[in-house]
Amino acid sequence: MRHRTWKSLAALCGALLIAGTGQSLAAAPVSGSLARPAPEAPVRPLFPIAGQTVVLDPGHNGGGAAHTDEINAQVPDGRGGTKPCNTTGTSGDDGYTEHEFNWDVAQRVRDLLSARGYQVIMSRDSDTGVGPCVNDRGTLGNRVGAAAVVSIHADGAPAGAHGFHVAYSSPALNDAQSGPSVQLATTLRDTMVGAGLATSTYVGSDGLNPRADLAGLNFSERPTALVECGNMRDPGDAAVIESPDGRARFAQVIATAVAAYLG
Repeated sequence: MRHRTWKSLAALCGALLIAGTGQSLAAAPVSGSLARPAPEAPVRPLFPIAGQTVVLDPGHNGGGAAHTDEINAQVPDGRGGTKPCNTTGTSGDDGYTEHEFNWDVAQRVRDLLSARGYQVIMSRDSDTGVGPCVNDRGTLGNRVGAAAVVSIHADGAPAGAHGFHVAYSSPALNDAQSGPSVQLATTLRDTMVGAGLATSTYVGSDGLNPRADLAGLNFSERPTALVECGNMRDPGDAAVIESPDGRARFAQVIATAVAAYLG
């Protein structure tokens, strides 16, 4: 009885999730499982193993432009140098800001992963504050023992340049950067390509962009990657970035990639 009760409850939770959001990271159908659970079928939990923590880092912040002294303050860059605490980020030609896009997509990813049972920690809790600085963002995953860290951004290249790319710290500074971070970045790239998103035409190679200058990646001792979802200055990319459906699509793909990596 306890097995059947758990299966029924898990299936019911899955059905409510699908009905409430219109989308789910779980592909398995749930119809019919409440009425006639197969006694011989093994119990398969709906949620992943407890204890997996994911850090999401929506880049920049909405209050940065009004606090230039704070965001221009120099902080360590993770490679012996310094760089500004943060920047305001970019924006589309119509004024739609990157920090707003990053925050929107990160919340959607958080909700999708939380529905699967992952513990999700955000680097900021609103889109009206200042910071955190890039070095603090880079160490957050270390402090909470994250299984994966994903920083979410959009780019501001010239019009005509388009497509996404995924960055990871290179040359690697620790074992997490030399293997797991590359695997996470590759999984994100492959999942995005599989969803029909085009790789960058202007930076990196085949959607991957190893970088040494990003403190948020350099400080991490956990698997970490940064996704530039597209170019806000390109009309084609901007149309997707500024669309609620487009942002939902980015979130679904990122969440699916994180679950695939952790699986």
